[in-house]
Amino acid sequence: MMEDPTVLLEKMAPALLFAQKLPPRPVYNLKNLDTMDESTKTVHRRIKSLLPLGLATYNRGNFSIKREVVSQPVNILKKLIPSLLTLKQARRFGRSYNNSDINFVINHKPETAMITLDYQAWEMTKFQIPQNLYVYVDDVEKSVEFLKKNNFSEGVKGHVILLPKIGSFDNKIERIFLDCLANGGRSILDAVAIQLLYGDSIKVKARFPIETIIKVQEDLPSEKLNETYNS
Repeated sequence: MMEDPTVLLEKMAPALLFAQKLPPRPVYNLKNLDTMDESTKTVHRRIKSLLPLGLATYNRGNFSIKREVVSQPVNILKKLIPSLLTLKQARRFGRSYNNSDINFVINHKPETAMITLDYQAWEMTKFQIPQNLYVYVDDVEKSVEFLKKNNFSEGVKGHVILLPKIGSFDNKIERIFLDCLANGGRSILDAVAIQLLYGDSIKVKARFPIETIIKVQEDLPSEKLNETYNS
C-alpha cells in the first residue's frame, strides 16, 4: 500500500530542502560540498532518504540529484509520487537491442497495457524521437515471463521497460505528463511540450526554467503549436 503522499513528503522535507539548495552540478562529491553547513553524516542521511523515490543516486561518495523534480512545488511533488514509485520499480528488457524489440512488444502487448513516456510523448507532441518503450502492465511477473519465453533478457541496456500500475490513470494525459516530469533528464523536455500543448487537460502545472520553455517552444513542430492555438 502506498504511503500517504503528504506524510511521505513531510518526512522527506529536510532532504528536499537540502537538495534544493545545492548548486547546479551533474555530480556531487560527499566530502567536497563546500557550500554545506551540515556534517558529512547528516548529508549522507539526507541523500539516503531521497533514494527510495529515485530522486537521487549514490555511489561511493558521489551522488546526483533530480534537480528538475526536487525543485517543484509541494502540490506537484505529491502528484509525482506514484510516478516516482513506479519508475523506481521499472524492469528493463532487450533481445536484439534495436527497434525490433519495441515493435514486438507493441504488437504483442495486452489490451490493458498503457504506453507512457518516450513513445506516447512522441505521439502527442512529435517533439523528441523516442528511445525506449515504457509500458504499464497489470501483472509485471506475467509480462516478464512472456518476454523471457520470447528470448528477451533483463538488464540495463534493453529498450523495453515494464512498469507496475501505481496510482491513478483516470487522466491519462496528466499521468503521461507526470511520468515525464518524474523521469527527469531528456523527459523534462517532453513534459514541457505536453504542458504547452495539452495544458487544458493537466490539472497541475509544473515549474520550469523560462529558457527551457522557450527552447521547447522554438523546437516544437509548427503544426502542433497551431493545433493548440486554433483549438
